[in-house]
Amino acid sequence: MTNAPLKGAALAVTAFALAMGTFMQVLDLTIANVSLPTIAGNLGASTDQSTWIITSFVVANGIGVPLTGWLMNRYGVVKTFVVSIALFTIASFLCGIAWSLESLVVFRTLQGLVSGPIIPGSQALMISIFPASRRATALALWSITSLVAPICGPLLGGYISDNFHWGWIFLINVPVGLLVMFLCWENLRRRETPVTRSRIDLVGMGLLVVWAGALQLMLDRGKNADWFGSPWIVALAIIAFAGFCAFILWEMTEDHPILDLALFKSRNFALGTLVFCLGNGVFLANMLILPLWLQTQLAYTATWAGLVSAPTGVVSVLLTPLAARALARTDARLVASVAFLASALSYYLRAGLTADASFIAIALPLMVQGIANAGFFVATVTILLDDVPGRRIPMASGLSNFVRIIVSGFAVSLVTTLWDRREALHQSRMADMATGPVLHDTLSTMQGMGMSELAGKAVLTRGMEGQAYLLASIDVFHLSMWICLGLTGLVWLCHRTRKPAEPALAAD
Repeated sequence: MTNAPLKGAALAVTAFALAMGTFMQVLDLTIANVSLPTIAGNLGASTDQSTWIITSFVVANGIGVPLTGWLMNRYGVVKTFVVSIALFTIASFLCGIAWSLESLVVFRTLQGLVSGPIIPGSQALMISIFPASRRATALALWSITSLVAPICGPLLGGYISDNFHWGWIFLINVPVGLLVMFLCWENLRRRETPVTRSRIDLVGMGLLVVWAGALQLMLDRGKNADWFGSPWIVALAIIAFAGFCAFILWEMTEDHPILDLALFKSRNFALGTLVFCLGNGVFLANMLILPLWLQTQLAYTATWAGLVSAPTGVVSVLLTPLAARALARTDARLVASVAFLASALSYYLRAGLTADASFIAIALPLMVQGIANAGFFVATVTILLDDVPGRRIPMASGLSNFVRIIVSGFAVSLVTTLWDRREALHQSRMADMATGPVLHDTLSTMQGMGMSELAGKAVLTRGMEGQAYLLASIDVFHLSMWICLGLTGLVWLCHRTRKPAEPALAAD
């Protein structure tokens, strides 16, 4: 027996509520980034200490996501999702009224932990309320929120921090969370999925907490600690590696694993998850690098740096429905390939930017990225879920999103480290060239314009630094382009997706 798809106003309202649940959770991954200096100053902490506001959420979320499959099998998808939204709303309120950095970190940890089921739950429920033939439409609506929220986060966080108390970056979740909770429970409570009273894998969960927590801490703190030049980072790496190996061995022999690794036996799920996570990781890493370059080198404010990224979200929203229609008529691998080729083109255009690039010149490649994003999420998620039975979609969604979090952490850490080290290399090369007669003639020209020797050297140093960061950014853009081209070929190793024949989350 299966639940019939929703229709009319009930379908529209429920889809909106599920989308807002995803939007709220993804937004909180980025909204605090630009507000860290403001929060640190208000709470009497250093900027370095304030990064725990981000780290605590990411680490806790990475640990909470794998619990999704067990929770939904044990209590049902609807109850798990609604309770997760309720707890996330409470945690958001506590974050908004935090009185110290310590209390804020505790509440952010709670917020990340309870939010684990939100994205997998909204994805699974979105699929279940649409007819099987419209799965692409359901995934398109879900993907729009996943694309727009990371772009809105810095914009909204910067505006609130500049004009209101920083606590409102968390308090705005409260009315949204209450609305989502009410609408979803009202429309979905009679559509609860079957439950099984399986025991929780406590050993696997313990090993997961150890290795995932150690890995996220290593990735977050590694750059500032000079990576493996720090004994603390080396210790975290050893713990993460040993814990991961023990976790894999345990999960492969456990009857009720916390993560169903057997899903990777499906070629589409394994390769689809790989291209989904790598593509998302490259996208998020570049979303971090570009605003950093604009703010530190081109004197953009946080608000204007966010506005440059806005075209990505606008174009994605406009084109995602078209991508969903194309997906219903053609091979998902073709849609994914077009998305990766558009991403490669976007990074190629960014690699042609100069230090005096105009707003339009910077925004144009991001509009091309919007074209890529319109098809990326809906196509890759369609591919990875293709062989997954409806009843296993929550577990599959939780596993793929857990891998996405881990890969995104790697991508951000590796790319920011690469960016800084390439900048140092380029600046060193320019410094070697700017010696002897060249340096003397340049300083003489500056002094002839009324500038002191010290001021002239400062201007030259600043100019070399700006040019070095530009060259480092170009290196990152070129690398991202080649990765996207590689993913274009990799996606064709998946088999052609089948037309869905039954609604997802069907009862056994």
